[in-house]
Amino acid sequence: MSRTVAVFDWDGVVIDSSTAHERSWQAIAREENLPLPVDHFKRGFGKRNEVIIPEILGWSKEPDEIRRLSEKKEAAYRDIARSGHIRLLPGVRELTESLAQKGIPCVIGTSTHKANLALAFELFNLGHLFQGAVASEDVKRGKPDPEVFLKACALFGGDPSRSFVFEDSFSGLQAGLAGGFITIALATTHPREALEPHQAHRIVRDLSEVNPEWLVNGKID
Repeated sequence: MSRTVAVFDWDGVVIDSSTAHERSWQAIAREENLPLPVDHFKRGFGKRNEVIIPEILGWSKEPDEIRRLSEKKEAAYRDIARSGHIRLLPGVRELTESLAQKGIPCVIGTSTHKANLALAFELFNLGHLFQGAVASEDVKRGKPDPEVFLKACALFGGDPSRSFVFEDSFSGLQAGLAGGFITIALATTHPREALEPHQAHRIVRDLSEVNPEWLVNGKID
């Protein structure tokens, strides 16, 4: 029997962390005396640092330097986040708790780092809401490649054609659709009109608008 799994992107779906991420890039650019393109944050949203640093920022193409800058940036993010610059988005607890009661696993598929997940679990007491996670360290190819979602779904033997991906970024929506998932776009980062061309199966304001029965039935009514 095919199984439905709920796969959640993290930043912009479960938590609003955009301010902390943007400030952390600014902090590293200042400390390292490196340039920041005006549109870097928008272009890099939803992508792994291993893509952002060499391809969008143009800071380095050396793997060791990319790793150093990435780790420094994420450490800065966690410092900023601890000072109160992240928040839990609406509907997270209600939806995940409802799905747990219905026997549908909730897992994370994200471009962020495991330490960032651990921090939010601590700050918002979220760990019990998710049964597994696949993060940046676990994949070789970032979104729009569907690797992260396919691995997350496979943790519980899910069938992508019956499983759901919840995403806010353009690259993440592409990844969800490429993986064969029922893909739900959240208008938490981009307005609805910007999401429409990406042809998600449904656009919602945030997770509070998701009907748990969609996942029970493995389709959107």
